Amino acid sequence: MGQCITVVILAAGLGKRMRSPKAKVLHEVLGRPMVEYVVETARKIAGDAVIVVVGHQAEEVRRVVSRSAEAVFVHQPQQLGTGHAVMCVLPHVPAECAQVLVLCGDVPLVTEATLCDLIADHERVQRDATLLSVDVENPFGYGRVLLDDRQQICGIVEEADATDAQRAIKTINSGIYCIKRSFLAEALPRLTRSNAQGEFYLTDIMRIGYDMGCNIGVCHGRDSQEILGINTPDDLARVEAILSARRAHGT
Repeated sequence: MGQCITVVILAAGLGKRMRSPKAKVLHEVLGRPMVEYVVETARKIAGDAVIVVVGHQAEEVRRVVSRSAEAVFVHQPQQLGTGHAVMCVLPHVPAECAQVLVLCGDVPLVTEATLCDLIADHERVQRDATLLSVDVENPFGYGRVLLDDRQQICGIVEEADATDAQRAIKTINSGIYCIKRSFLAEALPRLTRSNAQGEFYLTDIMRIGYDMGCNIGVCHGRDSQEILGINTPDDLARVEAILSARRAHGT
């Protein structure tokens, strides 16, 4: 990792499907709030250059994270999507940091090794934006990665906006990106809310970059378990089982 990098963790959502009044990232995985795992991994990558986007129960999320780590907190006053969250963050990314790594606060299994591979691949090919993707047998609920004949990402389509043919694609968006700061500054103002959710999708910067003729690519992750997001109590139980197995094997 040759260039300065800032890690941004998206942690503003409530998570209605958890059927709990508690902000999603505060739900515990084996006795620890899930966001703590993500912050811990982020600090291995970027030291103190970690920004946590907060929204629902912002003060409690700040308090919980601050118990174990130094981080910068940026408030997203309205939850208008992942793209909007990064719009809120960009002014707080130090000018000397050339790259921004975007993580999700509800994906606690991602490892330092996988993120280092993503960053190294992004820098080696000198891309403007690189998405971490994986192939899964059941892609339901995830954004599908659209590739052109040259294996460049020409877009990502969310489940709610996908056609039947697109829903059959098994290569999915992990929600984890490494992006040039300069490209973010160009692409974010071009985002619109013209989608089924009426939100600013960060995923749309991949299509925007493709249309601009930028170098937009994908790094394929080896372990689909690492990008499992926690959206429901069943997801939480599954992630706990995987983490327990990791610990039993000393990994």
